[in-house]
Amino acid sequence: MALHRLVGECPPLDPNSSYCNLLQCSHFGATSIAAVHDGELYGSVTGYRVPERPDTLFVWQVAVHPQARGQGLARTMLRKLIAQLPDVRFIETSITPGNEASWRLFTGFATELHAEMARSVMFDRELHFQGAHETEQLVRIGPLEADVATIGSKGEIE
Repeated sequence: MALHRLVGECPPLDPNSSYCNLLQCSHFGATSIAAVHDGELYGSVTGYRVPERPDTLFVWQVAVHPQARGQGLARTMLRKLIAQLPDVRFIETSITPGNEASWRLFTGFATELHAEMARSVMFDRELHFQGAHETEQLVRIGPLEADVATIGSKGEIE
């Protein structure tokens, strides 16, 4: 439930059902990470390996509590998650055009990793969402270097 509450406090993230969040934490626990401080959830990155491409981590959501923003927590969580998955060579995510925070995070992360970043339409506003949601741009970063865990390492996540 802490993840469900955190996502609800992090617009413009799409809220998921608490059941979906439980599935993320249980079925995809090895490809997700949480930042906890004094027993409170301050951040999370949820993701999964793309079934047809197990060397690709799809980042579903990055959530950072408003009180923890501006401290590099999202990038630290991404770094630590990638370090735990040494066979991951690509990171994918989807970002709406108006989500400036996510664009800054993933553009900066690609730059930090000296990795290419490609964009394409993943889900179109009209075709897939019938105008009810912004287009989701697929972002693909990689290939990642084998020593990605050592690039820019800082901070600790409990």
